[in-house]
Amino acid sequence: MKSVHKILITLTAFILCISILAPRTGVAQSVTAATKKRISIGVGLYTDIWMNTPDGMKTRTINQGVQLFATYNVPFGKSIFSFAIGAGLSVHNLFWNYRFQGDSLNFQFVKVDETKISYKRSKLSMPNIEVPIEFRMKTRSKISVGIGFKAAYNIAAHAKWVGDDYLFNTTNQLRVSFKGIKNLENFSYGPTVRVGYKWFNVNAYYSMTSIFVKDKGPDIYPISIGFLLMPF
Repeated sequence: MKSVHKILITLTAFILCISILAPRTGVAQSVTAATKKRISIGVGLYTDIWMNTPDGMKTRTINQGVQLFATYNVPFGKSIFSFAIGAGLSVHNLFWNYRFQGDSLNFQFVKVDETKISYKRSKLSMPNIEVPIEFRMKTRSKISVGIGFKAAYNIAAHAKWVGDDYLFNTTNQLRVSFKGIKNLENFSYGPTVRVGYKWFNVNAYYSMTSIFVKDKGPDIYPISIGFLLMPF
């Protein structure tokens, strides 16, 4: 999954450079008005606020994630309204006080006994392929509003632990990733909302599905809040 993160980081940096340099260098002029109306590219950072966490579960204040997408836009005539559909990638991260226990066939996440085990990081990472749709309004003053919905498919969830070696009950430092995480919901979906000015947008997503299969883990789900850069 390092390759997925590298791709996202590289594309994020590229689009950030376009967003910052385009107004100064005239790069934006090379993108025709027709292209701007038909194609949109966005990249964003957000934090996941984890809801419905059980007693004793602690999550980090900032659970940073990243998203990247491209959409094809269908204007409603010459009005300020349009419809968009596309594809994208995102990575949701859950930093918590749970750890992996078991093997790939029979495993579970269990709460860390912090009186016996010390750790620096325990993370569940969930990369997704997404299909977003959105109804948009963009005024002549460059203020835009988008109300939409997106569905996602989990492609390669993994857990990461940095801390005491609990596998062999030693205080030696253990740094390990567990792949092929079971009992996670493959599909997720929920509504989205976005408000922006020019290429800067604030957006939110509400997941209507838990990340775990029912009765196979805590019934938790994220509300994602962050920002998007959409140079066109």
